[in-house]
Amino acid sequence: MVKIESRLFLRDSATVLFGVLFPTALLLGMGAVPALRESTPDTGGLRSIDIWAPTALVFGMVMIAVQHIPAVIATYRERGILRRLSTTPAPPGSILLAQMIVAFASVVASAALLIISAWAVLGIAPPERPLEFVAAFIVGYAALLGIGLVSAAVARTSSAATQIGTLLFVALMFFGGAFLPRVVMPDMLRAVGEFIPPGLQALTTAWSVEAGEITATNGGLPFWLQIAAMAGIAIVTTAIAAKLFRWE
Repeated sequence: MVKIESRLFLRDSATVLFGVLFPTALLLGMGAVPALRESTPDTGGLRSIDIWAPTALVFGMVMIAVQHIPAVIATYRERGILRRLSTTPAPPGSILLAQMIVAFASVVASAALLIISAWAVLGIAPPERPLEFVAAFIVGYAALLGIGLVSAAVARTSSAATQIGTLLFVALMFFGGAFLPRVVMPDMLRAVGEFIPPGLQALTTAWSVEAGEITATNGGLPFWLQIAAMAGIAIVTTAIAAKLFRWE
């Protein structure tokens, strides 16, 4: 199942382009702007591109979790693939597990490509706290995946899943602080953004403590508290998805 899903994923050029390659291309494109490669006293000597790097990483995570996975599952349900699998020795759940394994592997590949390219081309140091970064990455993605599975559970057609996924992508990126710098966001939006997956502030802090302090304007949740919030969202949304999910 994993082998088949991997082949199908690689054939989906749009998902490979925007989910895996686009975050790195976006970061390198932003790094080509001279002003973003200059440090200022306001950023404690950091460059704007150093602070923005985790944001580029989030693009791929959100796209795969809330747009790609729901659309694929809804397509399988719409075409009766899940129903037909129930008559074979392979349980229908195996295709969902394989889909999630391939999706997670693609997100990891996207992150690795971005981190290596950022270091080699733009001189952006790799995450300072690798263990905390891995924790923030996995838990944050799990929270996104839970939301994506809820979407997959309620969407009856691939078209509906695509539309819901697009709305979720825009909402998560906006309220999570990926579209606007936190310093220009109203206090209420900053407070809401602390609980929006994948927890951009936790990723930023784990990547660079100094960058995390700069983006944590007017306080914000401590690192491990935001991780706990993301874990809670992942558990709750996954439970809701399991309750609502239908094979046909």
